[in-house]
Amino acid sequence: MEATVAINPPDPLELRLVGRSEALSRIRFLIRKFAEGDVPVLILGESGTGKELIARALHDMGRRSSGRFVAVNGGAIPETLLESELFGHGRGAFTGAWRERAGLVEEADGGTFFLDEVSDLAPSLQAKLLRFLQEKEFRRVGENRLRRADVRFLSATNRDLTAEIRKGRFREDLFYRLAVMTMEVSPLRERKEDLPPLLDHFLEVESSELGRERTHFDPEAIDHLLAYDWPGNVREVRNEVQRGLVLTPPGSPIGEDCLSDRIRQARGDGPRPASSYFEARADFEKRFLHQALSRYGFNKTRTAEELGLSRQGLFKLLRRHKM
Repeated sequence: MEATVAINPPDPLELRLVGRSEALSRIRFLIRKFAEGDVPVLILGESGTGKELIARALHDMGRRSSGRFVAVNGGAIPETLLESELFGHGRGAFTGAWRERAGLVEEADGGTFFLDEVSDLAPSLQAKLLRFLQEKEFRRVGENRLRRADVRFLSATNRDLTAEIRKGRFREDLFYRLAVMTMEVSPLRERKEDLPPLLDHFLEVESSELGRERTHFDPEAIDHLLAYDWPGNVREVRNEVQRGLVLTPPGSPIGEDCLSDRIRQARGDGPRPASSYFEARADFEKRFLHQALSRYGFNKTRTAEELGLSRQGLFKLLRRHKM
């Protein structure tokens, strides 16, 4: 009788939030903790770190997953229109309002409402949002009737809200309503170990969308990518992968000449000199492993074979360098 080997299904959160850093593992842990609750969550992090992706995961893993997930960027809509966008308006409320219209908060009734860049709200709208969070009640623009909406409220910002409060630009009472639970997403420059799996993931996704054979970055390109600080974070990584695939002939690796100028210039001053022989050796091993993994499409079995290592030997090296 043949023995069967149980294969654990992939973690859906690891498929959404790609990376192996301790910081990202902490975010996945918090998502699981916060998902089943119904309290507001404030997500902090720089632009491009994936705050909306985290909000969607909180919704999909929570008890409101059968309801709608409605997202809006508070900084992308003119101040004069944002209140109507959020809470709706009555007929004749303003020029052009020929009929009444429900707002996005109403559309999210029974589900989750996510407000990105909450720090950009005008003071008058902050007051109305505070009332909604406290009472679950609101009025459409141009109406006196109170309406209710049962939503889980998630928000995000790339600013320091405590500094905004000190400057008088953000209400302290609203902050405490929004930040019942908080999670902070580290920028990519502080978790560079997440870069190789992100590159691998986006190469797979973008190659499939372009209908072309999967490729990889050559060693020189990898050196530039690892030296760069990624101010645009994960969003910028995806854009760079798209650029590389478009500029590279099918069947060829993506070379440094296909990278953006700002990334090619990231190594302008050269690497920091090692302070000891052991540090220099460790730095060489990490760069060598990154280049080899990239060359063989991050396939660890093939990488080990090509390098003349056993799988266990390769895994030991990867663990030693926390890769």
